[in-house]
Amino acid sequence: MSHFIVRRVAVLGAGVMGAQIAAYCANAGLEAVLFDLPGEHGGSVAAEQAIERLDALRPPPLATPRHARAIRAANYDDDLALLGECELVIEAIAERIDLKRALFGRIAPFLRHDAVIATNTSGLSVHELSDALPAPLRARFCGVHFFNPPRYMALIELIAGPDTEPALLDRLESWLTTRLGKSVVRARDTPNFIANRIGMFAMLAVMHHTTRLGLGFDEADALTGPAIGRPRSATFRTADVVGLDTLAHVVATLRDRLPDDPWHPWFGEPEWLTRLLARGALGAKSGEGVYRRDGQRILVLDGDDYRESAARIAPEVADILAERDPAKRLERLRACPHPQAELLWASFRDLFHYAAHHLAAIADNAREVDLAMRWGFGWAHGPFETWQAAGWRAVAEAIAADIEAARAMADVALPDWVTARDGVHETAGSWSASDRRLHPRTALTVYVRQSTLERVYGEHAPEHGDELWRNAGVRLWRRPDLDPRVGIVSFTTRAHVIGEEVLDGLAEALARAARDLDALVIWHEPPFTLGADLAQVLELCDAGEHARLERMLERFQHTSLAMRSCAVPVVAAVHGMALGGGCEFLMHAAHRVFAFESQVGLVETGVGLIPAGGGSTALAVRADRLARLTRSGDPFAFVEHAFAHVVGASVSTSAPHALELGYAREADDIVMHPRELLYVALVRARSLADAGWHAPLKPRDIVVAGREGIARLEAGLDDAGAGGRMSAHDRRVARAAAVALCGGDVAAGTAVSEDWLLAVEREQFMALLGTPATQARMRHTLDTGKPLRN
Repeated sequence: MSHFIVRRVAVLGAGVMGAQIAAYCANAGLEAVLFDLPGEHGGSVAAEQAIERLDALRPPPLATPRHARAIRAANYDDDLALLGECELVIEAIAERIDLKRALFGRIAPFLRHDAVIATNTSGLSVHELSDALPAPLRARFCGVHFFNPPRYMALIELIAGPDTEPALLDRLESWLTTRLGKSVVRARDTPNFIANRIGMFAMLAVMHHTTRLGLGFDEADALTGPAIGRPRSATFRTADVVGLDTLAHVVATLRDRLPDDPWHPWFGEPEWLTRLLARGALGAKSGEGVYRRDGQRILVLDGDDYRESAARIAPEVADILAERDPAKRLERLRACPHPQAELLWASFRDLFHYAAHHLAAIADNAREVDLAMRWGFGWAHGPFETWQAAGWRAVAEAIAADIEAARAMADVALPDWVTARDGVHETAGSWSASDRRLHPRTALTVYVRQSTLERVYGEHAPEHGDELWRNAGVRLWRRPDLDPRVGIVSFTTRAHVIGEEVLDGLAEALARAARDLDALVIWHEPPFTLGADLAQVLELCDAGEHARLERMLERFQHTSLAMRSCAVPVVAAVHGMALGGGCEFLMHAAHRVFAFESQVGLVETGVGLIPAGGGSTALAVRADRLARLTRSGDPFAFVEHAFAHVVGASVSTSAPHALELGYAREADDIVMHPRELLYVALVRARSLADAGWHAPLKPRDIVVAGREGIARLEAGLDDAGAGGRMSAHDRRVARAAAVALCGGDVAAGTAVSEDWLLAVEREQFMALLGTPATQARMRHTLDTGKPLRN
């Protein structure tokens, strides 16, 4: 198997997890065959219904509803022959080893000779499952554990079986990373692997200490969420989201499969959990669990009943958590007598103790554990990073003292390597407790594609990049190790907003690129940009500097056009939000490379303005180009489509959705792993330069929808206004958008110049900017982050 190319994936099991894995494969441009049991009267009803339900799930597993077309429903009675067309088979049925083994025996005769077979088990023995396959297939079998929901959780745990071919794991890791955009850790074949093993213990420890200290469940959640670098769902709310029945199942797996674990006495169902399950309270999916909603009120379990949730962190504990020094913070928590502080110290202590004791058994090295908790549970830092940042030796001594005093959850000494070291992470590698040495990062070439690897605390990243020039808003630099002749422009403003300093800097960078480089890439960490600098615009409004504002707007337009007309190709590398002026910039780039999770849109109407950095003009030009491909040549239908998205301030929920909205093109690249974005953009820029790219000619004789188009769009506004869906100012803003998109006060079918269109959008923008209502909207958005309807 010198190449690993997958075009079609079979997913066995159309439950929520299996269906979402199939959906994610479809998002990545793969065909998926989703198998389940046949219906009572035959057919693939279960799989068909699972596909239909995908569009209703939240958060949405599909990038757009049309991606469901790439998923084919199948059943085990009639369609097993389809397995012969699949290069990868992922089993995702119920977590019962007998059912999984029986299914493997059934599908084995139908598999391709080179197919990879993977189980999505969350903690069953890959070794025991492998035994159910014929011997020739075992070399191509492994565990591939997706985390729920698959679209949004980065982690995949890759687990070798006893006979898995090592080279296959390398190829599969590379494929999962680039093709599916996942972050992979190698886990050992132990119950619940790494993330669930550590994460579940962390939850059990918090639950135990919460009960022991008499704290409320909501109080514990206030303490164990963002306050310590963990998700907002914290502990008990996470249990509700996961499902209390699922929580009980995972705890049972620990209890049944780890009888010799020193923490085994704590692997039991808490009494409150047993009571909830007995009455069918399964958490979020049943509407009742640890938490319950009562109208607008959130209630939390308190004994046998519920009370209104009103948790807060005690002032003295909040003061400790605000401490910037991790060592002082943990030391102060340990010394503080408040029960909230004791909960945090005790939970950290027992987590560190547990992770150190089991490191040798569950993972190759400490880095795998820390990254698994970041990627699979959303922690800002893994347990070993947190420990090392807080002072390894001092914390180890405190843990040892608590073990000696019988305050820890297990009466077992820390491993000897803990006291012999001063941390587990160094630039040279991370500590392996099994072979007692530092393990460097993997040498797989797929990671060359990542512009920066995710580093753990104590591991220093190498310096990449040479700075060529900078001003207050823009940095022009390059990566000589990747391509010394392609420049990279990065905005340095807050949220990468576009103000005068960015416009000046980008103009200079374009000029330098045309003179000294072969191509230019616009890239920085997300967001791409939140658009124009509203604070700067409002400041100029308040100062009455309208002429300066109009000059700034004209420079914005000229900068957009300069990107399009630059002597070298300009590639926009987009991750996260590209809103307003940022969307206008990327619309004028020679090419776009999107991270899959990109939110793109012209949102100016939300602050009472219209796209006027060349965006309205670009949409009018596009409408004319599309109309020329039709029999009538009338651009109105295409203008109407753009108008709906501009007035509605539509924002894409993904890169494929941006294509449907008209803010991306079919030829653009979509990158599944966001850390590969810069690499792909540099490669694309190089290929454009080497192919002899040249700037397109300036658009001429643009046929517009004119007065008639404006009137037709306004008729729709009349209906919306009569229905109470638009305020008077909403209507004024929408009419301005209609005027800009239809080319102003000219007859329908008139051919105008690009300069004409730019002047129209500029005139409409400035008129709106001068209104008190628009300025109030801008101010409200800056103050609250939310739109104002006035």
